[in-house]
Amino acid sequence: MSTAVVGMIAGMALGFAGYFGGFGAFLLVAALGAIGFVAGRFLEGDLELGDFFRSRDDRRR
Repeated sequence: MSTAVVGMIAGMALGFAGYFGGFGAFLLVAALGAIGFVAGRFLEGDLELGDFFRSRDDRRR
């Protein structure tokens, strides 16, 4: 599935949540989507747990 299709589906889900549930539902869907995105990237191996705790000045790679 291409990135454009995933973005379209996410936008539609946020739109429906905002229309039918109000702004609170919109924020909830957006937050859960962001958490799911980070969890998916972590499970695929694109992110490491140390990436969240490493300071910006630490340039070790």
